[in-house]
Amino acid sequence: MAKSVTKLFYFPGNASMAPHCLLEEIGQPFELAFVDREQDAHKSADYLKLNPNGLIPVLVDGDMVLYESAAICLHLADRHPETKLAPACGTPQRAQLYKWLMWFTNTMQATLLAYFYPERWVDEGNAAAAGQIKAHAEAKIAGLLDQMQAHLEKSGGPWFLGEQYTVLDPFAMMLCRWTRGHARPARDLPGLGAYLQRVLARPAVQRALRTEGLAAPWV
Repeated sequence: MAKSVTKLFYFPGNASMAPHCLLEEIGQPFELAFVDREQDAHKSADYLKLNPNGLIPVLVDGDMVLYESAAICLHLADRHPETKLAPACGTPQRAQLYKWLMWFTNTMQATLLAYFYPERWVDEGNAAAAGQIKAHAEAKIAGLLDQMQAHLEKSGGPWFLGEQYTVLDPFAMMLCRWTRGHARPARDLPGLGAYLQRVLARPAVQRALRTEGLAAPWV
C-alpha cells in the first residue's frame, strides 16, 4: 500500500507560509494544494469541509485534518523529532517555545489581522472607525516588534530561541513580513532586521518563497 503524502493547502504569502517553510526544512515528500483566495475558494463547500472557519492553511496528514498555523507547526516538529525543530517536551526551552508561539498567534497575528481587516470590527460603511482601528493596530504592532527585538538581544541568537533553529523562526519571519508596508516595518529594527535576513537565507525558506512565486524584498 502506498504511503499517504502530507498535503498543505496554501495561498502565497498567507499564514500557510510558516508550515510551508517547515515542510521544506523537514525534507520529506509533501504536496501543495493551491487555494485561490481571489476566487473565494477558501469559502467553497469542499474547503469548508476541511476547515469550517474558511481560513488558510489546512494540513492533511494521512487521515488527520489539521488547521491553525501554530498547531500545524507544532505537529510537524513532533512528527519529525529528528529535525530538532522544537526542544524536547518538558524542558524549559520547550515551555519558552510554547509561550512565544502562542504570543505570535494570539497577540501579534491577531493585531495584524485587525490592521489588515479593520472593516470587520465596525459597522458597514464606517470608514472613519475602520481607519482608527487600522492606525491603533499599527501603533500596537510597533511595540510588539520592540518586544521581539528585545528578546533577540537577550537571547543572543542567532535564532529566536538562541542556538537552535525552531518552528518559531519561520513563524516570526512570516509575521514580520506582513509589516513590510508599515511606516516602521520589522526590517528597520537593526537586530530584528538582521535576524530576518538569517531566516530568509536558509535554503528551505528560499525554496518555499520561490515555489510560492513571491518576489523580493520578502520582508
